[in-house]
Amino acid sequence: MRFTKMHGIGNDYVFVNCFEEVVPNPSRQAIVMSKPHFGIGADGLVLIEPSDTADFGMRIFNADGSEAEMCGNAARCIGKYVYERGMTEKKDLTLETKAGIRQLQLTVENNRVSRIRVDMGTPELNPRNIMVDLPGEIVLRHRLQILGQTWFITCVNMGNPHCVVFVRDPEVIDLATLGPMFENHPLFPRRTNVEFVRVIRRDVLQMRVWERGAGETLACGTGASAALVAAVLCGMSDRTAQVKLTGGNLELCWNAEDNHVYQAGPAAYVFDGEWLEPFA
Repeated sequence: MRFTKMHGIGNDYVFVNCFEEVVPNPSRQAIVMSKPHFGIGADGLVLIEPSDTADFGMRIFNADGSEAEMCGNAARCIGKYVYERGMTEKKDLTLETKAGIRQLQLTVENNRVSRIRVDMGTPELNPRNIMVDLPGEIVLRHRLQILGQTWFITCVNMGNPHCVVFVRDPEVIDLATLGPMFENHPLFPRRTNVEFVRVIRRDVLQMRVWERGAGETLACGTGASAALVAAVLCGMSDRTAQVKLTGGNLELCWNAEDNHVYQAGPAAYVFDGEWLEPFA
């Protein structure tokens, strides 16, 4: 099976072109291929598929085999892949995801995609609709006790669930300990992603992320989107800001007119390969 390793500012995935390849058990295959040392090493497996409702389809399987609804970094990688591999001549694309149809705008220079803008959709804030076991219409700076410490969480769904926590310095957070405790907290019946965010300025945020089913990653596009929304709701940020992640920076805008979050950034190839082991 042929594959391509790509990343969006360090959020790396194994991509399989399912116009040409078949993956019988993608959940199990994601576990095997994502393992460092024994596999390729990645945050997960992404299938590029035909779609009846969009130009292309995307399915995402985390490193633990669970299926994710949406990933901004993976979406940008697909935009670069399908254009540069000659699968489309369009610079404005639609992508079918488990979270709905997403719009991609490609910036092309010398036949190479240098930047991709993704319409991440509208934020969902109602806890009943985003699988947060709390009353009310919004989870805004809700007190949560973990390891004897009080954390203030704001919950946003950007196609998948996020718990945003504002801190003085994300770099000193013991993410390996705290990440799983937030992810698997009883408040989140379907688990959650968690972002630890510092507001540097009203137009600059810094973030570390623990992703549901993958652990700490160098970047998370839906997480960066959720961080901006949470910062705006808490009165800490403008609607347009740069989000600094461990692997690089993303440009974010929460548009007041259509309520959509727009994200822009790069995507990059790492290598092409051929999986020689039997299917998982």
